[in-house]
Amino acid sequence: MYLTKEELKSVIYDYQIEQITEDDDDIVEMAIAAAIEEVKSYFTANYQHRFTDGRYVYDVDAIFAAEYEDRNPLVLQMTKTVAVWHVIQLCNADVIYEHVKERYDRAVAWLKQLANGEVTLTSLPRLDPNSADNPNNRDLFIYGSRLKFNYE
Repeated sequence: MYLTKEELKSVIYDYQIEQITEDDDDIVEMAIAAAIEEVKSYFTANYQHRFTDGRYVYDVDAIFAAEYEDRNPLVLQMTKTVAVWHVIQLCNADVIYEHVKERYDRAVAWLKQLANGEVTLTSLPRLDPNSADNPNNRDLFIYGSRLKFNYE
């Protein structure tokens, strides 16, 4: 798994997680899964025309399949921050809500910059622009004409 409950120690104390979730690890696992999906969504290019402008398309599967030291530390930290946000939505017992919200907002703003091509992580695996796996590898223009119009 890309991220575990034990690794959240760098962004929230153990006793806070236990107090919020009442020692239910399923809640933490669901928050981690939601965080991974949310962060993945910023890395995944969609089919809008603006994404064919030459910006990098990251290999999302390879990024989130990495384990231990192979993971990008910045992406891992952003994922942890988003996971903690999903945990404290249940309750903010002994957590300074404003600090967590501020960190979450900063993480999302940075992920949006990454998605828009304003920042680039050179250490992440990328898809080849000519690869069949690249969602931006498609015909950019459609040409032809309309059917002939008759006034009948």
